[in-house]
Amino acid sequence: MEILISAMLPIALVALVGFGVGRSFELDMQTLARINIYALLPALVLTSLAQTTLALGSAIAIVATFLLNTALLYVLAVGLAHRLDFSLDEQKSLIATTLFSNVGNLGLPFILFALGEAGLERGVVYLVGSSVMTATVFPIVLKQAGLRAGIDVTLRLPVSWAAIAGIGLHAAQGTVPLPIERGMVLLGEGAIPVALLTLGVQLARTELAFGRYELLGSALRLLVSPLLAYSLSTGLGLQGLDRQVVVLQAAMPVAVNSLIWVTELGGDRVRVSRTIVLSTFLSLFTLPIVLWLTSQQY
Repeated sequence: MEILISAMLPIALVALVGFGVGRSFELDMQTLARINIYALLPALVLTSLAQTTLALGSAIAIVATFLLNTALLYVLAVGLAHRLDFSLDEQKSLIATTLFSNVGNLGLPFILFALGEAGLERGVVYLVGSSVMTATVFPIVLKQAGLRAGIDVTLRLPVSWAAIAGIGLHAAQGTVPLPIERGMVLLGEGAIPVALLTLGVQLARTELAFGRYELLGSALRLLVSPLLAYSLSTGLGLQGLDRQVVVLQAAMPVAVNSLIWVTELGGDRVRVSRTIVLSTFLSLFTLPIVLWLTSQQY
């Protein structure tokens, strides 16, 4: 419980500040989303990819498991949305909340406190895979205007080019002038706080009434995703700490950034906000169970 409090209390505090600001002032959600997507998030992706150290063998297996898990979750989310006659916005939102877990501002501190530096290194690998996919695939999936239109959206997003630049710098072991590096780091450090503030502002305008949609989204994220991740990682030969980190990251609640992307590319912001809140609350109970179960398999 101490691990969960240490990881989640700062998140709740920042979102609460956003909630208070959202109650006090009329703020433009679209502007907040665009500040994050077009300025802060690209800086975070670039610096993360450029500075990370990857152990190639484990990294490939971890990223492969993540990609397969994401593909299966996408098929499942689309199938359930059609089966339940969800509207297009509801379908987009279910895809967003199912595919993107809070592997950064919750997953990394949780893994660090639970598994130490060795676990954190593997958690960063998972985050890198998520960041690259967010920059390239997610706009195509969420836009749902065809492959060409989706690619056009992706190419217009600076986060796509930031991912390419970050990978290139890491591969070439290149450096940038110190003032530029400091500026990029400073921008990147603002991405998570602004995302949490945006969530708080949206919650200030959201009636927190949970129904089958929010329960379904939370179940896919907290229960189905880690079960799939465990099966896939075992099938791909991951063992020990590698498998434990993959399953824990897959068990994280809905990412705050899913609200940012839905705001920019389309979807039901209210349902996404409610699912973020519900899944984060329920993760207080599911994450300790997943941690204990994966420890038994270590």
